[in-house]
Amino acid sequence: MPGIPTHSRGFDIEAARAHLARRDRKFARWLDRIAPIAADPRWQEPFDPVDALARAILYQQLSGRAAGTIVARVEQGIGSERLHAGTLGRLDDDALRACGVSRNKILALRDLCARELRGEVPGVDDMLGLRDEEIVNALVPIRGIGLWTVQMMLIFRLGRPDVLPVDDLGVRRGAQQIDHLDDLPKPRELAERGERWGPFRSYAALALWRISDLAAVAPVKRSQE
Repeated sequence: MPGIPTHSRGFDIEAARAHLARRDRKFARWLDRIAPIAADPRWQEPFDPVDALARAILYQQLSGRAAGTIVARVEQGIGSERLHAGTLGRLDDDALRACGVSRNKILALRDLCARELRGEVPGVDDMLGLRDEEIVNALVPIRGIGLWTVQMMLIFRLGRPDVLPVDDLGVRRGAQQIDHLDDLPKPRELAERGERWGPFRSYAALALWRISDLAAVAPVKRSQE
């Protein structure tokens, strides 16, 4: 329809780096120290938002190995590698519990599936016509889905260029490093600090994670990477 914006999946990595280096001298010095950031191949891969959200729910508050075991059991139980209303409906709650899925996560999966059936979960093609905040507003009402989860989808799967997850510990640690702060910046402070990084705040987040990992004893893990 005329007048509806269309957003591509992905952005110009080199333009983003040049923008940050030009706008922020402190950041520029760190960009020369971290490994180069490349375009994420997932920006061009087929993507099912419902499946991704279901997996995000299953992975919450678990180690990658433990969550992977549970997901494998669920996939075996439904006879499919795609998690959505049609396949997850093949297992009742007791069967999901037998796979290791907690009661709260079962409730979250059922809510996700119900919203999918009501047409409340936008597909990828729909998302291309939506602004970041519209995608957030559509997905955060789903039980078990918070802002951080949607922001990871925006950055790593949809390739949106201007997302800064200010509540993310790794992003905050990276910002602490570039500004030589004694304490982690508060989310509001980081949001204000990040204004100069727009319209490429997603690249800033990717770089801040690298900076945090470089300074940390153990890398900060992110479930959607």
